[in-house]
Amino acid sequence: MNTHPADTVQPEEPPLPPGPLPTRVRGISTEQQRAQEEWEAVEDIQSVLLGRSAGPVPLISFNEALQFFQTTDLSECRKKIQATVRRQGLAALLHFLFGPPRLQQQLQGERDLALAIAQCGLDNNQAVHMRILQTIYKKLTCSRLGCPRYGAHWEELGFQGADPGTDLRGTGMLGLMQMLYFVMDSQMLPLALEIFRLSQHETQARPSLFALRSGIYLFLSKAQGKNFPFCIMSVNITRLVLQALREECLSRECNRRQQVIAVLNDLYAAAFLQLYRVWKSQHKTIADSGFLLKELEFSTKKNPKQLLKSLQTYVSRSPVPTADGIQQPSSLSSSSGRAGEEINFVGICDLQVELEGEARLV
Repeated sequence: MNTHPADTVQPEEPPLPPGPLPTRVRGISTEQQRAQEEWEAVEDIQSVLLGRSAGPVPLISFNEALQFFQTTDLSECRKKIQATVRRQGLAALLHFLFGPPRLQQQLQGERDLALAIAQCGLDNNQAVHMRILQTIYKKLTCSRLGCPRYGAHWEELGFQGADPGTDLRGTGMLGLMQMLYFVMDSQMLPLALEIFRLSQHETQARPSLFALRSGIYLFLSKAQGKNFPFCIMSVNITRLVLQALREECLSRECNRRQQVIAVLNDLYAAAFLQLYRVWKSQHKTIADSGFLLKELEFSTKKNPKQLLKSLQTYVSRSPVPTADGIQQPSSLSSSSGRAGEEINFVGICDLQVELEGEARLV
């Protein structure tokens, strides 16, 4: 039987693939589009960091980060450090006669390592640096997702702008390392989150004359509706702690404990705890930041032992949940390494004594 061409069933053409979605969708605001572009970049960022095609950036512990710096060539950074504040004339004599003891020789290597790390800037090509940054973000936001290297999300955490690296002046990677300690230590994390929540609390503050003179007004426009920029405040506390180290105000405590890193960590947390208590109980605003930093400067230099004792009391009253869910009392510095066992904390390299005359946000 002959089949006419007209009777032949023609195969259906496959549907054309849909064209690419427009970059901008009508009805989406500029801010929403910006956020979408930032989050779409996360996967690409993570791929670059880990050198593979997919997979989330893993969290990094404080000790792992320290071990990285221990095995890194820091020779160029070491050339820039100034271990102690130089004194001349009568000031040098008075410090020799009545000042604190010198740091013992066996601890000076740990101190110098800390100071050298503080000379390291945030490096996009170092996967460990990026993991530190991502870990801080995830722990503070309680998010399982990472975030882009640049973007407005860092301002939400309390950095000045879209690039956290620009806010680490005077502290280098120490600024991030102390934040990492704060959020990765099981004893400190509850306190870190509580302070972060306080920093996000809505408030409307007008700048005081001191705030205007000390440069804090720069942050007021970005901090409107919030108490204070958490990460900027953290960096300032790190600077105070390392300034105290360089002025040998912590040598007695370091010698007693035969540790440098752990002392720096604990004093950082203790100073942040003191700030938190005063801020919350006295209903402070960002306009009071300069005065509070000045008070913390005095405490870290003149009475670090009292600050550390206050932190010890706080920690002892804050049970830490164990793996089996049972809460047990915690002891201070249990996760901090002893000298020689783990690397030491970072410090501030050639830190100028900017806060001597006037404490201010970076």
